[in-house]
Amino acid sequence: MSHNQVKLNQLADSIVTFIEQARAQVRHAVNSAMVQSYWQIGRVIVEDEQQGESRAAYGKQQLQQLSHTLTARLGKGFDVTNLRNMRSFYQAFPIRETVSLELSWSHYNRLSKIDNATARQWYQQEAINNNWSVRALDRQIASLYYERLLASKDKHLVEQEAQTNTQPLVETAKDYLRDPYILDFLNLQDKTYQESELEQAIISNLQQFLLELGKGFAFVERQQRIRFDDEDFYIDLVFYNFKLKCFLLVDLKLGKLKHQDIGQMDTYVRLYDEQRKGSDDNPTIGLVLCSEKSEAIVKYSVLAEQKQLFAAKYLPYLPTEQELKQELERERAHALAKLQHKELGDDA
Repeated sequence: MSHNQVKLNQLADSIVTFIEQARAQVRHAVNSAMVQSYWQIGRVIVEDEQQGESRAAYGKQQLQQLSHTLTARLGKGFDVTNLRNMRSFYQAFPIRETVSLELSWSHYNRLSKIDNATARQWYQQEAINNNWSVRALDRQIASLYYERLLASKDKHLVEQEAQTNTQPLVETAKDYLRDPYILDFLNLQDKTYQESELEQAIISNLQQFLLELGKGFAFVERQQRIRFDDEDFYIDLVFYNFKLKCFLLVDLKLGKLKHQDIGQMDTYVRLYDEQRKGSDDNPTIGLVLCSEKSEAIVKYSVLAEQKQLFAAKYLPYLPTEQELKQELERERAHALAKLQHKELGDDA
């Protein structure tokens, strides 16, 4: 390549950078203007409705007339459905200062459909903190991310975290892990597959798996080898959590959780702490991800006392909201029974 061609490419690169930055600024400005204007439209609609004698009938009739007038004067984008969405937006976020311009109108349109105000605020803050796309936000809501978090940690702490936009209050490994994990994006629900195929599907959809895995996780390696005496062990998946400052080892299992699965992971964790953990890292945590948990194994194995070992169930499909709530209720009931058993033992 000639010297002139190199200079020309460098010039073109600079121009492309300027244009891309300008386009990004325009998109951000358009998004900010849209969010602010739609919030204001929702506000004036609600305030106007509140002056009517019969709000329901008044609102329906008024929206239709308003839609017809706005469409005639401004064009598309002001049909009755969109006007209702703007009204819902204002009703869900009546305080202007709570509307962050870091999220798009599509984000707020989805958030406005969440009835639980605390959950809505929590999802909003998570979307901002983790830079969720609208699709990612929609999937997290559909898979009851908030409810699963409530099932795995203290409800008061979760709600307090949602109400205070400060640093997360969670500190232990258990608070960063979920149960169950929803792996519908792997498209395995209608297939017969092996553990190696499950692993490959996760690697092929790593970005979505990291989103499902939780906060602060980064991928390190698959089938990482650790050696003990003359025997090699291979860990299915290794991650690092920058918030917990520790490694997470994941072992994938088909079928029901077994005692030997826990023993194997216990060995992995001990060897990893000895061979790979840095002096400034916290103790390694191990997660056995299985398609079916055994409560007996959870209760009577080292899982009951070991703070670095965990087992969780994965679902290869996105269940209905009712099915997922039933699953969470079972998990909550088991956790409550375990806590009550512990308290009785302490009293004794």
